Amino acid sequence: MHLKLATAFSAFLATLVCGATAHAEDQWFGEDKALHFGVSVGLASSSYALSSLFVEDSTSRILAGTLGGLMPGAAKELYDATGRGDPSWKDFAWDATGTLVGVSVAYLADLALRPEHPTSRPAGVAQGLVLVW
Repeated sequence: MHLKLATAFSAFLATLVCGATAHAEDQWFGEDKALHFGVSVGLASSSYALSSLFVEDSTSRILAGTLGGLMPGAAKELYDATGRGDPSWKDFAWDATGTLVGVSVAYLADLALRPEHPTSRPAGVAQGLVLVW
């Protein structure tokens, strides 16, 4: 259910941002694209790791990481679309790519660090938090 909600929300935001006009100087591999990608990787993996302090199931952690990675980028592009900047669907595409990479790395690290029997770990131990440090 959470994954369906996240997918629908992402599609909605992508629709809003894709309405932005692409400028000729808006290159796919410009310097700002690396920043969009890198920040989204960091936000998504950190959001996943932070959620591990509060939730046990990986679906909720993935949702937290996805929202943590996409929301700031979507908010920035929507802000730019109000006439205060240059909205770019290419920027948002790099945000989405960075989010995918960040959540994937965090999830794989979580699987590698999780004990065989998750119920046997002591209360308060956050397995995914190691990724942040």
